[in-house]
Amino acid sequence: MEPFTTHRGVICLLDRGNVDTDQIIPKQFLKSIKKTGYGENLFFDWRYTESGELHPDFELNQPRHEGASILLAGNNFGCGSSREHAVWAVMQYGFRVVIAPRNESGGAVIPGFADIFRNNSIKNGLLTVEVTADQVALVKEALQHEERLEATVDLPAQTITLHEPGRELDGEERVIEFFIDPAAKTRLTQGLDDIGLTLQHEAAVTAFEKQRA
Repeated sequence: MEPFTTHRGVICLLDRGNVDTDQIIPKQFLKSIKKTGYGENLFFDWRYTESGELHPDFELNQPRHEGASILLAGNNFGCGSSREHAVWAVMQYGFRVVIAPRNESGGAVIPGFADIFRNNSIKNGLLTVEVTADQVALVKEALQHEERLEATVDLPAQTITLHEPGRELDGEERVIEFFIDPAAKTRLTQGLDDIGLTLQHEAAVTAFEKQRA
C-alpha cells in the first residue's frame, strides 16, 4: 500500500449527505472478481444519463472539477453495505482524500463517515478526514470564489491548507486542523495494509511457531 504523507489536489464538492455504498458503486458492478476497473462506474446512477452519456449537471462532470483528487462530501458518507468496492471505486477514480463533516445537534451525533467505510479506507490507503460543520462552511465559501480550488492535505501535521490565489500572494492561506486516530495515522503514513501490519510482528510469529514445532 502506498504511504500517505501530503497531497495537493483540486477539491470537488459533492454536497449530499448519507451517500451510501450502492450510490458510490452500484451492485451490478460487484460481479467482477478483480480489484480494478471500478473508477469509471463511481456514482454511476448520478454520473451518467439513461443513454450512457455523462450527465452535465453532476458535480464530477463539471469542467471545474476535472482531475479532482480531494472529495468534499456530506455527513455519513459511505453508509449502507460493507462493500470494500466502494473504497476501490473512489480511489480508482483518482481521489486520495475524502473530507466530510461531523454534525452534532440536540445531543445526537451524525459522523462524517460510516465506520465500515472508514475502516476499509484505512486498509486501502484512502484518507478520510472528519471536520466540523464550520470548517466545511469555510471550504464552501472558498469554493464560491474560486473556479478551481486546490488544497494541500498534510497528514503528519493534520492540516488542510486552502490555496486561494489572493491569500497565497498575501501569505494568509487558511489552514484547517483535523483529528485522526493515531493508529490510523500510523498505518496510512507507513503504508501498512493488513498484511503489512501483520509482518511487523514477523519475528514474534516465527519465534512462536518454533516453540510449537
